[in-house]
Amino acid sequence: MIKKASAIWKGSLKEGGGTISTETGVLDNAPYGFKARFENGKGTNPEELIGAAHAGCFSMALSMILGEAGLTAEKIETHADVTLEKLESGFEITTVHLTVSAKIPGAGKAQFEELAGKAKAGCPVSKLLKAEITMDAQLEA
Repeated sequence: MIKKASAIWKGSLKEGGGTISTETGVLDNAPYGFKARFENGKGTNPEELIGAAHAGCFSMALSMILGEAGLTAEKIETHADVTLEKLESGFEITTVHLTVSAKIPGAGKAQFEELAGKAKAGCPVSKLLKAEITMDAQLEA
């Protein structure tokens, strides 16, 4: 399976801008640029997109692992905080912190934490990233 996306950039780093698109059309010439990445300007940025991908991937992985344990979540809500830092060697995504809250009938706290840990380690996006990945997992009553 191959999924496709594209980016077009025009101009210099600070004054230029670009668009990002996906084959599904969910992103169709979505704007991105320096201000959206470093100055909270309009548009998206690579770190935000990585965060969305990681949150979605983790949630799906957790759903699969729960199913293998005979459990079904009523809801899994995952947030990803992606940290971009300027290091001596240049900019690098150094950490991703996942915050997950889930309502899973029949699951105990210890079981949930174990299964969430497996999802964090096994999610394909987690495997892709060399950044440190941390997590807070909360089981809702």
